[in-house]
Amino acid sequence: MLILITYDVSTTDSEGRRRLSRVAKTCVDYGQRVQNSVFECILDATQFRRLKYELEEIIDKDQDSLRFYNLGDNYKKKIEHIGAKSTYDMDSPLIL
Repeated sequence: MLILITYDVSTTDSEGRRRLSRVAKTCVDYGQRVQNSVFECILDATQFRRLKYELEEIIDKDQDSLRFYNLGDNYKKKIEHIGAKSTYDMDSPLIL
């Protein structure tokens, strides 16, 4: 299933900037960045629970925000992209 993750982390102090970096690095481990604070991740249910837990352990729930949008398995018909920042097909193998 495709999960869209968005986040807003308070960066008013050095601790917040560290949290922001940790959230981004954690999301990179699971998917691709499509905008500064937006990631697309192809996950199964177990991976999604693990990622959600990891992110909840990082953020400060009094200052930061996480949003998860479950676009399901039929997500290709739900996404339209216009403009720069090309993406790759997450279902196809990467050939380097």
